[in-house]
Amino acid sequence: MPLTSREHEILRLLATTVDTSGIAAELGVSRNTVKTHLRSIYMKLDATDRRGAVARARELHLLRHGER
Repeated sequence: MPLTSREHEILRLLATTVDTSGIAAELGVSRNTVKTHLRSIYMKLDATDRRGAVARARELHLLRHGER
C-alpha cells in the first residue's frame, strides 16, 4: 500500500533530527496524530522504528540520502 502525501511529509521529517513533537509543531497537528501516521508508515515499510523506516524508505527510493 503506498504512503499518503501526509505520510511522505512525516517520513521526510523522520530523516532529520526533528522529534515527534517538532514534527507535530511543523505540520500543525497533534503529537497523537503524528504517532498515528508513524504507526502506518512503519507498517507499510515493514519497519519497527524511525531508523528502520528511513533506511527502508531510502532502499525504496522514497527518500534520497541527505534529503530533508
